[in-house]
Amino acid sequence: MNKHATRAPLRRSAALSALLFGTLAAPAAALGQAPDDGAAPGQGNEDIVITAIIPRSHTDILGGIVILDSETLARDLRSSLGDTLARQPGVSATSFGPGASRPVLRGFSGDRIRILTDGIGSFDASATSADHAVAINPLLASRVEVLHGPAALLYGSSAVGGVVNVIDDRLPTVMPQGGFDLALTGGYGSAADERSLAGKTEIAIGDSFVIHADGTYLRAGDLRVGGPVLGPVPRAQALASDDPEIRALADLSGRLPNSALENWSAGGGVSYIGADGGSIGVAISRTHSTYGIPIRYVTQEDEPDDGADGDDHGHEHEAEQVRIALNQTRLDLRAVVPVNGAFLHQLRLRGGWADYEHAEIEESGEIGTQFFTKGLEMRLEAVQTRRGGWDGASGVQLLQRKSRIEGEEKFLPMLNDTTFGLFTLQSLDLGALRVEAGARFEHSSVNAAADADLGNPATDRDFDTISGSIGLSYAFAQEWRAGLNVSRTERAPTSEELFARGNHAGTQAFELGNPDFQTERGWGVEGTLHGRVGAFHITASAFYNDFDRFIYDGIVADEVCLAANGGVALEFPCFAYQQAGARYYGGEVQTDWTMARFGDKALKLDAMADYTRATLRNGTPLPRIPPLRVLGGATLEAPDWNVRLEAEHAFRQDRVDGLETPTAAFTLVNASLGLKPRGLSDKLSITLSANNIFDVDARRHASLLKDYAPLAGRDVRVTLGVQL
Repeated sequence: MNKHATRAPLRRSAALSALLFGTLAAPAAALGQAPDDGAAPGQGNEDIVITAIIPRSHTDILGGIVILDSETLARDLRSSLGDTLARQPGVSATSFGPGASRPVLRGFSGDRIRILTDGIGSFDASATSADHAVAINPLLASRVEVLHGPAALLYGSSAVGGVVNVIDDRLPTVMPQGGFDLALTGGYGSAADERSLAGKTEIAIGDSFVIHADGTYLRAGDLRVGGPVLGPVPRAQALASDDPEIRALADLSGRLPNSALENWSAGGGVSYIGADGGSIGVAISRTHSTYGIPIRYVTQEDEPDDGADGDDHGHEHEAEQVRIALNQTRLDLRAVVPVNGAFLHQLRLRGGWADYEHAEIEESGEIGTQFFTKGLEMRLEAVQTRRGGWDGASGVQLLQRKSRIEGEEKFLPMLNDTTFGLFTLQSLDLGALRVEAGARFEHSSVNAAADADLGNPATDRDFDTISGSIGLSYAFAQEWRAGLNVSRTERAPTSEELFARGNHAGTQAFELGNPDFQTERGWGVEGTLHGRVGAFHITASAFYNDFDRFIYDGIVADEVCLAANGGVALEFPCFAYQQAGARYYGGEVQTDWTMARFGDKALKLDAMADYTRATLRNGTPLPRIPPLRVLGGATLEAPDWNVRLEAEHAFRQDRVDGLETPTAAFTLVNASLGLKPRGLSDKLSITLSANNIFDVDARRHASLLKDYAPLAGRDVRVTLGVQL
């Protein structure tokens, strides 16, 4: 057995012991103080951040924060989580077609962000590859939170980009008012003839039990786009070709081929809710999705290799029309045990298990490759009793994943991953000054089975990582607070980064990992500002991250993958994971201003800008980094209606690594009308929106397929919500 091991030095054990001792000793030292019986910060405020575990107002979070409430979701809701969030500050999307679009946070994607549903992972393969959909249905979301900073350490040391938490109320923690709740949402989108329906209900049984049920259905055709399907570079290549079939690709427009989708989900569960605030609930759900992967067309004939041997190492592939059929069965558990002691306020247990599979179906209808994953995640959190200005939470977390790929295009061996984590977040409120510190220790074990087809020997890798952060915020004036946070993060390589080796039809790339990678380490600094002057409000954040041994993927010379492929000609371009120093920096700013009031009506203006710059230490730009973007809007609000007009401008991105193509600037103009009929405002809502009104050709630079899959053209959408 070829066995590698990455072992932490003994000083890490000492550091871990000191961390755990400090976690316990800090609140113990406060036992002589009288407990603070006041409400948790932000309690009763709709800007409260649930993902922070300790309830916080968004102004008290040391890091960027985005909250999407039900009204914003009704306007921005799309078939995928990435496209639903893509207009939020610091958020872009992989945009691998309407069926598979994952959020990109501050230029980070994949394993560097954690996507959660009510605090537990999504148990899918979306972090593995951009063509794999997130197995979380935004149609069921009642709220979405995007979180950066120290609180992200509570969910994984790999979450250097942040955390996306989708709250779907599948495990109720409160009794429904009147003993019964029913919410129905239906929608239609013209760009893809998209029809959707979602419903969920809670029914009280006696004084303590609640039964929950939910279901969704969505169907859409091929997406209508606002210009040619091909981007400028592949379109020019197609026009220059002597092959009439390739030349004809330049005229593709109107619809994005192979982008239709259909999905449904169903779930149910039961919760016990005690009078003392304790609860326990279990739920089971089933998700199915079938969606197309937009075609990466071959727009030029393969050319011979320029190497000394003169051999033709051109790719053998033709444009493939691949569809993915995804199925997941999931179990969820939540328990809250009130302690109300001098030391502990509450214990919380959150767990989940899922059986996930998807098949990549070729144009002939044959199954080319299948992915199978079983995952388990458990979290136990101990929330401390607030004493004076001190509060905090500590816990343990276990993640297990077993996965395998079957088929001719298998590019990973059978894998068994286990991660065990210990974490703590401590906060001290001294009035104008607040101090917060977080730390996390993780032990990760990756086992790759021997695989003769891939030429992979049985390999074990073990990694111990320690991440920590410390920050403070200061109220320098009434309703103005500035904060600064410093973090040191360490991330273990993923199984894909270590062991990938082979053709992957979904991404149309030959993917190559490196089993000798070391842990990725980085320092980060983030500054925040929250302020209000009368009717004007501003939130801003700026960040800087400096990484050692940063792992990234990029196109390399075919010879690199040819050697790994035993000299057999490649079907797709060669993408290899590499490790080098890298720097990320940028920021986000949001403002809103109630400009005028006219009786019970108000005119509000808002603006947002975000920017990320990412470069390897040798000066090479990192691939797929979103450009500078600005968005501004005006909203006229009345008690039973609102009207909004907004414009979003993404600047040209020409900081490319030489193998990427630049992405042109674009401007999207959107409008919406929201109605809540008088007398039914708490029961009925109607949202009518028109997106990309001028039908422009728009492409996200963060997308691996942006030259072959533009965003939707003009799209008129209507959403109807009923609450009983």
